[in-house]
Amino acid sequence: MSQRTPRRYLMCPPTYFRVTYSINPWMDPAKPVDPALALLQWEDLRDRYRALGHTVEILQPLPGLPDMVFAANGATVVDGRVLGARFANAERTAEAPAHREWFLGRGFAEVHDPVHINEGEGDFVVTASWLLAGRGFRSSPLSHAEAQEFFGRPVIGLELVDPRFYHLDTALAVLSGDDIMYYPEAFSPGSRAVLAHLFPTALTATADDAAALGLNAVSDGLHVLLPAGAGGLFRPLHDRGYEPVGVDMSELHKAGGSVKCCTLELRD
Repeated sequence: MSQRTPRRYLMCPPTYFRVTYSINPWMDPAKPVDPALALLQWEDLRDRYRALGHTVEILQPLPGLPDMVFAANGATVVDGRVLGARFANAERTAEAPAHREWFLGRGFAEVHDPVHINEGEGDFVVTASWLLAGRGFRSSPLSHAEAQEFFGRPVIGLELVDPRFYHLDTALAVLSGDDIMYYPEAFSPGSRAVLAHLFPTALTATADDAAALGLNAVSDGLHVLLPAGAGGLFRPLHDRGYEPVGVDMSELHKAGGSVKCCTLELRD
């Protein structure tokens, strides 16, 4: 039976969230963002986490960094060890030192400044047995070996082939342990075969649910918070013993992010 485990998350308010440039297919500067609505949606997600008994820490946003709301991209934390991010696009470069400063100021003793490009939990997904690592659009394949050496965990590289799913966390989510859900068509044939081999009982998403960013989800082992528009995933999740919780993150979707993008897990 699925069981909730209390989690600790880092989030960053969308104070300066706008779509002023385009670094993925979702972003169109010609489509206006409603900042007030984005803040309400973000606050709703934060409050849901707290109502479920989880701790939410806050990273203060900085002007000029509209994508900083996507806190998941700033680092990967496993066993209290922090692998920082190194962003692929110049527009987001300054987010990395802001995250690093936060971790150093909160007593995290092992904070590694990476040599190779990785975008945190955008492309690193932690299961019980593996560190899954995306590549193809943002993170460098060289970051996989760097992460394996730092964390001492086996890293499985996965090739992303659809630009809509530019980060691994837009195409795959951990439900609990080694139970995952993913969208097969976001991956190369070889990576699909690896996923099928490692996770033969995984839940696979339809094209419609993937396009609703339904895989950009956060699970505490029981509750699965995911975009409300990914309705096709609700029944399969329920049948597996999970409690799906639909969340409206429509304003954040305009930049290609949703529940998981806004949520960095602090695995102490």
